[in-house]
Amino acid sequence: MTTTLRVRPRAEGDWLLVPVPRLNPTYRLFCFPHAGGDATAYTRLARALAPVAEVWALRPPARGGRIGHPMPAGWDLLVDAVVEALDPHLTGRFGFYGQSFGALLGYEVARALPAERRPELVVAGSASPPAVWGGANRPRYTADELLRLAGMAELVEGEPDLKEHALRGIRTDLAVSAGYRPRPHPPIGSDLHTVVGEDDPLLTGGGLEGWAVHTRGAFGQHVVPGGHLLATVDGPGPVDLLTSLITRPRAAHQPTTE
Repeated sequence: MTTTLRVRPRAEGDWLLVPVPRLNPTYRLFCFPHAGGDATAYTRLARALAPVAEVWALRPPARGGRIGHPMPAGWDLLVDAVVEALDPHLTGRFGFYGQSFGALLGYEVARALPAERRPELVVAGSASPPAVWGGANRPRYTADELLRLAGMAELVEGEPDLKEHALRGIRTDLAVSAGYRPRPHPPIGSDLHTVVGEDDPLLTGGGLEGWAVHTRGAFGQHVVPGGHLLATVDGPGPVDLLTSLITRPRAAHQPTTE
């Protein structure tokens, strides 16, 4: 095992965890967890990406080490809180990656930043475009349904306390996302890519091309092996895709569909 993999995680304030700190990283990838998820979902991704990027994972309130911290009372307040937490660390080259709820949050955080401080790359994993999230006909799931469809139910099988903890986090995030309403705005300049698991039961209808209107940069759609949640405590997620996007010179980025 390399020295990189033996380093201890480092907390950065209440909101951020660096699972695998690196010495003088040239790229930071800020990762936003799924509904009910915590920063630990990105530990294996952080190890896999260590050669090319240092992962900084968001630690949402009302779960894990922040179980006693209240979630901001509305969507806009949540975005504002995350922007404030990230602001001191948005230096050098950096990008955003989020899954499901976290993909929407990551995109809206990028949009809320001043244009000159936005990430060069936004990767929306396992997520419908904003218009679907905020539309009158947006899908509505219970916490139990999401736990099962996202493939998390087996992780808490036979662990009633752990299951209730997971459900509490999902309910918290569902409540705050219910207040999300997309507003008309110019597309961002960040390159924007979507990625979905080929066996995702929540996005079987496609429709991810709706993300394309939200960027003036390169846009790409990608399908990878997996279900709804790609990066988890058991798997690193779309490492090859993220490595390719991080290491590809921006001038060489072209709109792609895979």
